[in-house]
Amino acid sequence: MPYLAEFDEVVEKYSPEIFAYLWRLLNGTRDAEDCLQEVFLRAFQAFERLNQDAYIRAWLYKIATNTSISFRKKRSRVELHEVILEVEFPSQEVLPEVQVEWNERLKVVLEAIDALPDRQRSALMMRKYQELSYAEISLILGCSQEAARANVYQALKKLRARYSVQLGLKE
Repeated sequence: MPYLAEFDEVVEKYSPEIFAYLWRLLNGTRDAEDCLQEVFLRAFQAFERLNQDAYIRAWLYKIATNTSISFRKKRSRVELHEVILEVEFPSQEVLPEVQVEWNERLKVVLEAIDALPDRQRSALMMRKYQELSYAEISLILGCSQEAARANVYQALKKLRARYSVQLGLKE
């Protein structure tokens, strides 16, 4: 197994980045950790057959995207996976009502992201949080750059609309 050392390098190099992507897609550490293990298991099983010229980063994102979609579909619970978000305020003098309001707004945003179609949620996370180019996103999602751009645009449009309605704001 001469490729084992090479695969170990890939795991070490890309694990933090892929974990961050999965964490955002799945709204939490435990689910992201489970999914990350599955991603690298699938990658290991196919690594020996991978073309030497393959773009490994995009290949791993594609596996992570597909694994997260499968994971979400298999998940039996319907409720949104709760994520405890700590909002750090600049001073200790923040009123409890303000903290409650911020936490409610964050919950609304997480619910809106969770409700996006898989491709749009994946494209949005890759672009806005992982800072991938549209060329990389198109390669990962198996679509044109224009379709990748459209998925991000539609996701943002839906988030703005849902966020405005749920919080009683004007669009």
